[in-house]
Amino acid sequence: MATVNLDISQKNSLFYQPQGNEVTLFEYAHQHQLPVLIKGPTGCGKTRFIAYMAEKLNVPLYTVSCHDDLTAADLVGRHLIGPNGTYWQDGPLTKAVREGGICYLDEVVEARKDTTVVIHPLADDRRILPLERTGELLEAAPGFMLVVSYNPGYQNILKGMKPSTRQRFIGLRFDYPDKALEQEIIVKEAKTDEHLAYKLVELAQALRRLEHHDLEEVASTRLLIYAAKMIHSGMNALDACRCCLAEPLSDDLETVNALMDVAKVYFDE
Repeated sequence: MATVNLDISQKNSLFYQPQGNEVTLFEYAHQHQLPVLIKGPTGCGKTRFIAYMAEKLNVPLYTVSCHDDLTAADLVGRHLIGPNGTYWQDGPLTKAVREGGICYLDEVVEARKDTTVVIHPLADDRRILPLERTGELLEAAPGFMLVVSYNPGYQNILKGMKPSTRQRFIGLRFDYPDKALEQEIIVKEAKTDEHLAYKLVELAQALRRLEHHDLEEVASTRLLIYAAKMIHSGMNALDACRCCLAEPLSDDLETVNALMDVAKVYFDE
């Protein structure tokens, strides 16, 4: 399928503001049936990007939020018992393989290694999915695409993607947008004014400078959109900053209060 440059604002109902050439890169990957790995911090737009691309390419999207209890059966499917006896039910990965859709494994490093091993034959030129319980050997439909994501900041020895697995994918690195772009995103997503978006982005920049001091995570674009929606609808700005920014970023009361001291610089009511 040839790469088609469409007007984002007119052709897609789901809003996504590109930060670079990620849309074109993803289209080329889809054209050549290549699996994609997306790395980036929490709330920077990874999941929104995949949903946007599925809509743009007009293919089904199956999203799986990975966790420690995720089993291979949760991905490929299992036999169930119904009124007429036992029947097979496809999992999200199998559905995407059959239908030529996108299977998106969010935070893939959170899944057990014995679970994610099932994606290996789909992440190389074989593009097959063996279903041992049904005896099928599925060849991926032409539109099928495997996409995984994770936050590199969470990686450790126990939860990291093996180099041999990473090298099955092409990689895209995401980060928080620059100030002007992030302001534009907040205006469009929260349907608010530029002045409020500007103040929230400035606040976020100040909070992000604390990443290596008191915070495990920083204020994401997602949280800024939450705060903008609350404030724009009439909520007190500092109350919105506390519930949408400070409290989600820390459980420590002293740290929360310190974050609110920073917020008061920008929203001193």
